[in-house]
Amino acid sequence: MVHLTSVPSDAAAKRGSIVEGMENIKIQEPGEDEATVSVYGSHFAAQELPQHEMPEREMPKEVAYRMIRDDLTLDGNPMLNLASFVTTYMEEEVEKLMAEALPKNFVDMEEYPQTAEIQNRCVSMIARMFNAPTDHEEDTAMGTSTVGSSEAIMLGTLSMKRRWQNKRKAEGKDYSKPNIIMNSAVQVCWEKAARYFEVEERYSYCTEDRYVIDPKEAVDLVDENTIGICAIIGTTYTGEYEDIKAINDLLVEKDLDCPIHVDAASGGFVAPFVVPELQWDFRLEKVVSINVSGHKYGLVYPGVGWVVWRSPEFLPKELVFNINYLGADQASFTLNFSKGASQVIGQYYQMIRLGKRGYRSIMMNLTRTADYLAANLKQLGFIILSKGGGQGLPLVAFRLNPKDGHHYDEFAVAHQLRERGWVVPAYTMAPHSESLKLMRVVVREDFSRSRCDTLVKDIKFALQTLNDMDKKTVEQHIEHVKKNTASTKKKNSHPHYRKEKHSLQGKHGKTHAVC
Repeated sequence: MVHLTSVPSDAAAKRGSIVEGMENIKIQEPGEDEATVSVYGSHFAAQELPQHEMPEREMPKEVAYRMIRDDLTLDGNPMLNLASFVTTYMEEEVEKLMAEALPKNFVDMEEYPQTAEIQNRCVSMIARMFNAPTDHEEDTAMGTSTVGSSEAIMLGTLSMKRRWQNKRKAEGKDYSKPNIIMNSAVQVCWEKAARYFEVEERYSYCTEDRYVIDPKEAVDLVDENTIGICAIIGTTYTGEYEDIKAINDLLVEKDLDCPIHVDAASGGFVAPFVVPELQWDFRLEKVVSINVSGHKYGLVYPGVGWVVWRSPEFLPKELVFNINYLGADQASFTLNFSKGASQVIGQYYQMIRLGKRGYRSIMMNLTRTADYLAANLKQLGFIILSKGGGQGLPLVAFRLNPKDGHHYDEFAVAHQLRERGWVVPAYTMAPHSESLKLMRVVVREDFSRSRCDTLVKDIKFALQTLNDMDKKTVEQHIEHVKKNTASTKKKNSHPHYRKEKHSLQGKHGKTHAVC
């Protein structure tokens, strides 16, 4: 998900002074360097980096590298970013493989046939991991790589909509009012898919004590215009697995022709290894498509995702384009065309390097670490909202106990941890439970027990710091943080599109959890 950037006007681009009045002070301009022994001895180090206009002249590669690298040091440390599911560690060997593949355009199958074959292998392995039926020669599952689960979800939504339209047309019925059913805690890409493809959103809303879809409520929302139900294996807020089997069984019991698309973006590489007995995938007859993010618990750097369909029946033929590109005939169903091959190769490396036992070991370790962290936080007085013991994703969602009468909230705790380098976000919950505030720690592969202990110590210290402050000081501190971060956020959005009222966030103030 990329932010929409506003292009500064010429007048704004010329406002170069950070401190008012500095534009009137004359400072000697740096001259051209006759011989440069250091990057910082060059005239480039005495000038600001180009921001709005491409420079007329080139700069030495060493200078460009160092200047940009220095600029990027202001970013946070990815390993301390506990807000994100995205992979932050891969072995050196796979990093080399991925770097060697950077010049390859994945779509050029004529030139890079083995890379295409590697995608085929990945799709087959992932489909079997999801228990896709493989007993029919002509009616087998199919899938493709994507740039992430957002694209995969778009493709899944589009295929459900087109299949529903074709059925309605064949029956001579109106096909202008499709709807899709989902939990109000869905990731924003589901809102985008519905909006972009003109599908009405119907929500099973969360409550103060339920943060997943209600199976009966979801099925009761189904009507003749429903293209499908979205169910989630690992919600972004609390990591819970929605009861997909209950939804499936109700649809079967009521004899409703309504497919289920499973959003397994986060849980698709966790559940098969931690709770293999859980029925959520193609073992259920109503599940027709599943997406998963390779760059989350698939253990690959961003961005790669996957989407698999049960059979050709659920991917209408007219959506697939047969093209001849650079000499190779290929079937294409994507929202983009050219893309790098590195992430697909990285996914294949991880699957054959680790195997089922390796993935199982990693996911079980993450689950143990999450349970250990949850136990520590409970001892510190927090209420744990996430499921433990492998019944959800390896994350910990928690909140302050309102009975303790704190004069600060979860956002204040998050700000304190940020000062220590940790990114542990605070959120407001989904609509109809938005009064609930919570924090969330995502336990990733590189979050060791030792690092977990350090985090617990810093959380304990953050609570002590806030307890030592009076209420007014806490409020002033929070206001200070808001004022000094708001300007950064505004740079990432065009003023014309702020304060929209069409999304769940715009209507209800829902905070979208980072994923």
